[in-house]
Formats: sequence, C-alpha cells, structure tokens
Amino acid sequence: MAEPQTQDTSAPTPEPSRLSKGVTDFFSSPAAAIAFLTLVIICCLALFAPWISPQNPYDLMQLDIMDGRLPPGSESMTGLVYHLGTDSQGRDILSGILYGLRTSLLVGVLSAFAAAIIGTSAGLFAAYVGGRTETAMMRLVDLQLSFPTILMALMMLAVLGKGVPNVVIALIIAEWATYARTVRGTALVEREKEYIEAARMLRLPGWRILFRHLLPNCLAPVIVIATMQVARAIGLEATLSFLGLGASVTEPSLGMLISTGYQYLLTGLYWISFFPGIALLVTIAAINLVGDRLRDVLNPRNIS
Repeated sequence: MAEPQTQDTSAPTPEPSRLSKGVTDFFSSPAAAIAFLTLVIICCLALFAPWISPQNPYDLMQLDIMDGRLPPGSESMTGLVYHLGTDSQGRDILSGILYGLRTSLLVGVLSAFAAAIIGTSAGLFAAYVGGRTETAMMRLVDLQLSFPTILMALMMLAVLGKGVPNVVIALIIAEWATYARTVRGTALVEREKEYIEAARMLRLPGWRILFRHLLPNCLAPVIVIATMQVARAIGLEATLSFLGLGASVTEPSLGMLISTGYQYLLTGLYWISFFPGIALLVTIAAINLVGDRLRDVLNPRNIS
C-alpha cells in the first residue's frame, strides 16, 4: 500500500532584493571592503578635524616660528607633540592634513555632484529630443572633451582667480561633458524601449518621462562615473594648488601642503611634503577602488 504523500507547507525563502544583493556583492571583495572602510575613516577624520586636531593650523595665534621645520616626534615649548613634524611656519603637519582633507573632499564631492547634475540633465535632454538639438549639444560636448581637463581648469582659474569656490566652478565646467556623453549613450538605448513608448502614448509631460522613467534606468553609469570623478577632482585640485592656482593659504588643502614643502625635499626635510602626499595617495586610491567595485556590481551583464 503506497504511503500518502506529505505536502510541503513551509514558506518559500524570499529572494534577496537587488539592493541587498548589490551590497553583498560589493563587500564580497576584500579590497573593496578595506577601501570602503578606509574611506569612511578618512571622511570621519575630515569631518571631525576641528575637534581632534592638535591645533588649528591656520590660526596664526597658535603658530610659533621657533617651532618651524621640526622633525616628526618633536615637542614644542608648550608641550605639544608634533607627531608628523612641522613646516617652515611652525604649522603641525598632522593638523594640516586633517584640515586639508576637509577642503579636498569638499572640492571633490561638490564639483562631481554639480557636474553630474548638469551633465546628466544635458545628456538626457539631448537623447530624448534628438534631431538638430542633439547634434548641436553633442558637438559642444565633443569640443569640451577635446581640451585636456587640466588645461580647461587652468584657463578658468586664470579668469576667475584663486579660491576654493572658483576651483569648484572650474572643475564643474571641465567635467560636465563626461557625464553628458555617457548618459546620452545610455538614454539612446532606453529611449527605444516599450516603457518609454507607453509613457508617450499616455501623453505624459516630457519632464516626467525624463526624470521619472528615463533617469532611473541611466543612474548606474552616473554613480560609477561620479565616484571616479570625485577622486579625479581631488587630484586636479591638488595639482592646481601645487601650481599656485588652487586653494589660497587661508583655505588648506593637501595640494597646498605638498606645494609648501616641495622646496625642502632635497634638504632632508621630507616630512613636510611626504605625509600630505601619502594622505592624498591613500584617499584617491580608496575612492578609485570603491568606484571600480561599483562598476563591477552595477554592470547590467552581472545583474541577474
């Protein structure tokens, strides 16, 4: 006599959401996890710099010229230990790095975010409208991309002058075309799909089709490019500050700190430029590793 079959009444295991799967895939890479943790630590150090720095390196009342060019581990007359040494003006290098991270990250994030908004909007509009408008906008983008970024930024700062706000504006003008080119290519593919045709048949406003339907499906490459552009903007700002066209003396940045100690490299006073350079290298490397992993995770071919 055959035994009666028992029916499985257990609830099916719910499938993980795309977000949770993406987070799991991201942290499955040890290098990406370490880079993300490093980036979080760097951001926290920059955010809380006024509370954890041994001194305010740009408060002239706290500087003593007699403490200038002290090697790492030296102690001042007041008992303050300079763990990474001082520069020629008696400024604590560790405090300068913490404050410099604030400026460098601010410039990188603001310029990349603003350039992403402008470039993404331009790319979406060009792909959606098409025709002569798209052709004219893409020729402008081609012209923009034909200039080296550093040359474009130098020309803009020659007109605008020094200062962090002007550096941000120069980097926005120099970088928006990259977003426009990428988003336009993605939007051209999405424009021909059924959901866009359905939105047009429902006579939805153009702005709603662009930003409620087309934009969400073009965000993956924008996120990746924005992450990479933050690192690129930080490097460009450091280059401009090193050349004397970036942040002013009262607005610290890692590039300005490196420029301050560059003339002392061959005299044995390596720490003035060396430690800010290491901080800049670690910051850019961490952001690039995070962006590289995001590119792999958000790749449509890898999303099931």
